[in-house]
Amino acid sequence: MLSDILKILENDSRITPDRLACMTGLAEEDISREIKQAEADKTILKYKTVINWEKLGHEQVFALIEVKVSPQRDVGFDAIAERIYRYPEVRSCYLLSGTYDLLVMVGGKTMQMVANFVAQKLAPIEGVQGAVTHFLLKRFKEDDEIIDGNDDIKREPVVL
Repeated sequence: MLSDILKILENDSRITPDRLACMTGLAEEDISREIKQAEADKTILKYKTVINWEKLGHEQVFALIEVKVSPQRDVGFDAIAERIYRYPEVRSCYLLSGTYDLLVMVGGKTMQMVANFVAQKLAPIEGVQGAVTHFLLKRFKEDDEIIDGNDDIKREPVVL
């Protein structure tokens, strides 16, 4: 029951419990109770709106930073990841497999602000061995939403 509710909420967090009841066939009271419980136990972390800020002229620079770190005894990567993700500039932080250990998404008003974050905050952290910064040039899709609003898929016909 909860997973059905959450799948719908994940796609449209503004949907009302009475609409959810119609869609799932469950009682509105049961849905409200499940949602409140999911919020209380942190299954639902946040209700989020994806905004195309470029349409409003708000410029912001984002970078994906691949970070190589030395894991710490008894805590592995968690402690150093926490030091990094606690900075307000950090939008996302992930543990990866492969060449780099962490992938960090950082936002700032200018490229210089992001560069300063890397040089003055990230690089000096004990255990950070190196970082490779990739500046985001254009967003095409984010959180399952196509950014430019052009949902019409243009494909060449295929003959089988």
